[in-house]
Amino acid sequence: MTTTVQTTPASGPRFSGIKIRNGALVSLANFFLLIGVLLAAIPFIYMISASFKPQNEIFTFPVQIIPKEPFFDNYTTLFGETLYLRWFLNTAIVAVGRTTLSLFLCMLAGFAFAKYDFPFRRVLFVMVLASFTLPFEVVLIPLYTMMVRLGWLNTYWVLIVPFAASAFGIFLARQYALALPTELMEAARIDGSSELGIFFRIAIPNLRPALAVMGIIFFQSSWNDFLWPLIVLNDSTMYVINLALPTLRGPYNDQYGLVLGGAVIAVIPIIIIFFAMQRYFIEGIMAGALKG
Repeated sequence: MTTTVQTTPASGPRFSGIKIRNGALVSLANFFLLIGVLLAAIPFIYMISASFKPQNEIFTFPVQIIPKEPFFDNYTTLFGETLYLRWFLNTAIVAVGRTTLSLFLCMLAGFAFAKYDFPFRRVLFVMVLASFTLPFEVVLIPLYTMMVRLGWLNTYWVLIVPFAASAFGIFLARQYALALPTELMEAARIDGSSELGIFFRIAIPNLRPALAVMGIIFFQSSWNDFLWPLIVLNDSTMYVINLALPTLRGPYNDQYGLVLGGAVIAVIPIIIIFFAMQRYFIEGIMAGALKG
């Protein structure tokens, strides 16, 4: 007696339909993503284009993205007749100084909150988080009063020191430091390493993605700062870029070409920093996303 085995035909059309539907959804998502990228890039492209146009050509209609003839006088005037180089140097000194100091202090505090047990640790951390909820406008007046009494107005100190240890940076550093294996620290202590040695030789190398994320955030925040420099600086030689560029616009002569040229140059360091730290930045974002 022979038995026959019935085989179910493969549901090829059904799988093909799912494939087509998924491909259509991906294509639709990519289309909307491309539209979003174009909408975000158009103002930046126009800023670069307008910086190479004379004043009377910037507001012509219809808008011409490509200038008729490249106009370099905006940049020559910017570098030759203004203090732009000094403003750029001031901004770089403040951004690098604030970022470096913030990374060191925030990582040190976050590492201590994550890996050390000391009196009032929870209370102090709650106070740090509570200060994070306060808007900057609340502490603006007392902070300004402190700077006046210290005699720091119109100096680099007034732009760097008050923001050297932010609550956000301490919180972020603590969250990343929690994932650092305690066994590595114990092994280093057995080998005779000091606590600072553990921080610099074990914590810092293993927390490079966190340093990249925090470094980009701190640098961008410092580079784009406007309100605090507006309040504490009144010497034009100490201006930062965001405060100095609006001064190129007068009541009778708005030099938009100079402003746009200065803005184009001011964007370059942010782009360089991001691409230089991109790999570590993505690793840090992924590491933060995978934390439970």
